[in-house]
Amino acid sequence: MTPTPTPPPAWAPPLPPSGVHRLARSLESGRLPAYLYDLDALREHARAVRAALPDGVELYYAAKANPEPEILTALLDHVDGYEVSSGGELAHVARAVPGRPLAFSGPGKTPDEIASALRLGVARFHVESAHELAVLADLAARTGTRAQVLLRFNLAVEDGLLHGSALAMGGRPAPFGIDPAEADAVLRTLTDGSRPRLEFLGVHAHLASGLTAERQLTVAASVLRWSAALAARHGVVLREVNIGGGMAVDYARPDETFDWHAYGRGLARLREDCPGRPLLRIEPGRALTVYSGWYATEVLDVKHSHGEDFAVVRGGTHHLRTPATKDHDQPCAVLPVADWPHPWPRPGTAAGPVTLVGQLCTPKDVLARSVPVPGGLRAGDRVLFAMAGAYAWNISHHDFLMHPRPGFHFLSDRTTRPGGAP
Repeated sequence: MTPTPTPPPAWAPPLPPSGVHRLARSLESGRLPAYLYDLDALREHARAVRAALPDGVELYYAAKANPEPEILTALLDHVDGYEVSSGGELAHVARAVPGRPLAFSGPGKTPDEIASALRLGVARFHVESAHELAVLADLAARTGTRAQVLLRFNLAVEDGLLHGSALAMGGRPAPFGIDPAEADAVLRTLTDGSRPRLEFLGVHAHLASGLTAERQLTVAASVLRWSAALAARHGVVLREVNIGGGMAVDYARPDETFDWHAYGRGLARLREDCPGRPLLRIEPGRALTVYSGWYATEVLDVKHSHGEDFAVVRGGTHHLRTPATKDHDQPCAVLPVADWPHPWPRPGTAAGPVTLVGQLCTPKDVLARSVPVPGGLRAGDRVLFAMAGAYAWNISHHDFLMHPRPGFHFLSDRTTRPGGAP
């Protein structure tokens, strides 16, 4: 039965575009849960990000955030290329957006993956160790191909600069990148003529995720200073510096977004001050796509337990792993449904907080804790989880308990198109 539309409660966070809202209400129960993506909103956001960046700064999309083909294609006209971190991502992105520049990252590239990247003409290799560099040089020589290299370094930064970051990949002991103490020796193998099929372009240093624009710029300034000094010591041209992604996304404050305009102005100053004015590249993932995706579901049951209210929804963290991974509450809005087709009483809560959980038989299957619902929440109501456009379905443990997979719907130009099953 199609739910009867009713106005959202006043406490709810801002609703998504009308097309997403209508679809979340109109889908039959059996077609929930479902991911709903607003491709027009994604394109507009990417266009605004691109416009905020100055000349001399390239924008690559980190495909790991959300590799849906429709997402990759929607970004096609607004990014300079795509960053991939495995052979699977490499093949997938090359099929979805053929002919676009690719950068190959990741600390554990296999020889087969590197060979595939060489065959596909990957534009950039982010090399993470002296051994990986040797493998790349050997395969390039054997296949008669050439490779352009950015050496990834795990650079030290000022004490406290990465404090509070969501994830730290550098600035401390980590499996990512080359230790700075090895920098001169590794670079020498690229400049002494012993590996003629490899071309040194510059430095890659993605150190942390979840940083504000101000902190991102401070980290970038440190990376640029270090990179320029390395190039100067070896008398080589520093053509490119990749400062990574990791722009802050705040799930607790969805309206507080990364300051792309301040970031763009700061990058322009940093590049102007850097000797040789190298090309800068950034690789955001989450910060590009997170706001254009929603996870729509339905309340199956409501129960009271030891003084607290719980609502069990279709699906759960096996579909939307983000809140469990990051230990946060996924922002959401309740869409009340008037219809109740059963003869027995409708379970529900009185006004007050309710914790939203999924169908898994584990206490970790929590999507949002203590959600304020002044009007109460009942079985049959719909729930729309926002900020589900990145690191959501693609990082989830899909097959645990073997529940059905969600639907996928891509909205664009006021039309709705269902996607294929993953």
